[in-house]
Amino acid sequence: MRNVRSAAISAALVMATTANSASAQFFLQPHDMSGQPVRGDEADIGLNMPGATAAEQRAAMIWTMRSALNVAALQCQFEPTLLVVSNYNALLTDHKDELKTAMDGVSKYYTRMAKTKKAGQDAFDQFNTRSYSAYATVNAQYNFCQTANSIGREAIFTPRGQLGALVEGRMRELRNSLTPWGEQRFPRYIGRDTAQVKLPRLDAICWDKKANWVEKKCGPINWPPAMAPAAVAVAAPANAVASQ
Repeated sequence: MRNVRSAAISAALVMATTANSASAQFFLQPHDMSGQPVRGDEADIGLNMPGATAAEQRAAMIWTMRSALNVAALQCQFEPTLLVVSNYNALLTDHKDELKTAMDGVSKYYTRMAKTKKAGQDAFDQFNTRSYSAYATVNAQYNFCQTANSIGREAIFTPRGQLGALVEGRMRELRNSLTPWGEQRFPRYIGRDTAQVKLPRLDAICWDKKANWVEKKCGPINWPPAMAPAAVAVAAPANAVASQ
């Protein structure tokens, strides 16, 4: 009986450890990407839409969020535990009506602002292309993928008809995730200030035929430079790091 109980406890500990590891994905403590709710007309949130109504701005923000999660579904498959593909497919199914309304709202805006129907369609196509491109990232891929996973998962549990509220609350966070950040729990910066590194003179007058430095002509050689102690940053407390 004791062996069975020990095995059960061990299994529970393994499961807990696995769950924590899976939730961490890339970092023990990722940077806090959260931000204030947005309306959609902020300059750094979406594309400029002069003359758009509040409803059209909101529609554009919802449709842009869909584009961003679509990019994540394509770009983040290297980490299967993020479930970006299944999250995105569930979003399309669960919130298809609200997404259709958002798409129609953006399309009608460009049709309304254009001189011809074709010009409006071309403008809408450009809007889609630029929206996708705005979320293509390399340096911040981990941050973006992890944030997109969190938003996509929340979208699954968001009641139908309330996707817009989710987008308003987390669009700033998604935009923030495009800025590169690394590990926040144990940050380390090892190296030396490259501005202090000097190279010896390489012109021929300073070297003889055997590649030896000629001190009489060029003075004492300054190579190799003195090695400064590696600077190691001490991790700040969790609450201090999160507030940075």
